[in-house]
Formats: sequence, structure tokens, C-alpha cells
Amino acid sequence: HVQLVESGGGSVQAGGSLRLSCSASGYTYRTYCMAWFRQAPGKEREGLANIDGSGNTAYADSAKGRFTISRANAKSTLYLQMSSLEPEDTATYYCAADLLCYGLGTGYKYWGQGTQVTVS
Repeated sequence: HVQLVESGGGSVQAGGSLRLSCSASGYTYRTYCMAWFRQAPGKEREGLANIDGSGNTAYADSAKGRFTISRANAKSTLYLQMSSLEPEDTATYYCAADLLCYGLGTGYKYWGQGTQVTVS
């Protein structure tokens, strides 16, 4: 039973930073592609970044330069370090997993429940 649990969300002032975590269980974490998405009210879910089992990464333009995705395979944990946050970054942030990296579309098989980030 695959389970993804996000944490680290909260409220932050514009210009601040947050680090999100996603704890994974129920599968061989190190072999899976992991990704971060977000969804703001009234908007479609947006892919931010992904990372494969070897550590290769890909970023959406909206995330480049401000967000960093990383993974700790020994801890089965995915991270998203976010800096220079703006009110437009306010959204629910989700982690996702699948055997392969399918770019930044929403076709990933497994999803967490999300963590709220509010930037004011």
C-alpha cells in the first residue's frame, strides 16, 4: 500500500522560505520518480519539479531559480525547498510518485493529500 504524506506547509511572509517534505512508504522508494505539484483555488494542478531515482531533475519555469527538489533515499523522503516566496505561490502542494518520470503532467499514479502554503 503506497502512502505519501506531505508536511512543512504553513503561512509565510512574501520573500520568505519554506521546506516541504513528503514521506513515502509501501514501495521501493529509491527506484521511483517523485514530483511536486501545486494547485491554487480555481486553477488547474501545476507541475513544479520532478526527480528520478538517480537524482536527475526537471523544473517548470515557475519553479526555476526559486525552488529546489531533492530526495533522501535512505529516509524515503522527498523535499521541496522554496525561497523568495510570493503571494502567487499560495496553493496546496502535493507530492506524487510513479515508476517513471512522465514530465510534469498529472499522470502520476500515487498522490499525497497535500499541504497548504499561504504567502502574504
